[in-house]
Amino acid sequence: MSTQTRPDTFAALRDCFATDLAALTGDQSPRGHTPNAFIDLVEEVRDLLGASSLGNWQDASEDLHSAVSYLTDALTTPGGDQPSLLARARTHLRDAIATAG
Repeated sequence: MSTQTRPDTFAALRDCFATDLAALTGDQSPRGHTPNAFIDLVEEVRDLLGASSLGNWQDASEDLHSAVSYLTDALTTPGGDQPSLLARARTHLRDAIATAG
């Protein structure tokens, strides 16, 4: 897949959120340093929280679902929308972690 997104943007998101997301799965550290590895981690946490019967975890799962959509679009959509997509993903990631915590 050809990626137009600057790797440092995804790296900043990963550095900010991966440890907290990994902790929600019981892992001590995040896996991988690629944008796709980060998206996989977000999807794993989304699925884990979504399977819970706790309302706040299900709400967090919905935020993570939105974050995955924005992250994926940022990787696959060429052009100037990427900063906006990543900003929206960041908002959903932050809200999900706050809600799940």
